[in-house]
Amino acid sequence: MSRASLERLLGPDLVGDALVEEALTHRSAARRHNERLEFLGDAVLELVVSEFLYRRFPTADEGDLSRLRAHLVRKETLAALSRELDLGAHVHLGPGERKSGGHRRDTILADALEALIGAVYLRGGLAAAREFVLALWRPRLEALPDAGSLKDPKTRLQELLQARRLPLPEYELLEVRGAEHERSFHVACRVPGGGMEAEAWGSSRKRAEQSCAAALLHRIEGPTPREP
Repeated sequence: MSRASLERLLGPDLVGDALVEEALTHRSAARRHNERLEFLGDAVLELVVSEFLYRRFPTADEGDLSRLRAHLVRKETLAALSRELDLGAHVHLGPGERKSGGHRRDTILADALEALIGAVYLRGGLAAAREFVLALWRPRLEALPDAGSLKDPKTRLQELLQARRLPLPEYELLEVRGAEHERSFHVACRVPGGGMEAEAWGSSRKRAEQSCAAALLHRIEGPTPREP
């Protein structure tokens, strides 16, 4: 991101501002770094996104709103947005972080963007921070997925079975392979009395269970064959 691009992002009055410089300074580069601003920006971001979702989806329940918000403010989303802005080119890093490619690291990029939000809030108040966040997040806000699709497979499977008045699924650990630092877990998922079962491997028991649930969901929700 060039200085001109930074000006377009923040406005000419904020480029070179002491708070903006602090927001773009990683703890490896100076004693005065961006962690406090990141803490503040995280809270401001959640508030702005929460308010947007509350107004945009007046009939959504708390769980759906929480899933949508988590989708928008998670570190991966922040890091992806930072890369689109080439924000890493402006983050001040210590020599060790520079050599190890810190300007490409998700956590550093996400924290820098949250810190910028905190700086904008302190300089311009909530109205300025809201405008800043909504402008950056607009494409993602306009392309929000259905809240139900953000539920994990285990939750979706349980809700589906409950809706059909079927027994809840049971998960069983069948086998663990590999050394402690690279284990693989073999898990089965069964619906009692329903004749439905799936097995899957995963790098953790939780991931294997999610894969089992996803396989059963696909089987239950899959296309129904046409009658001849």
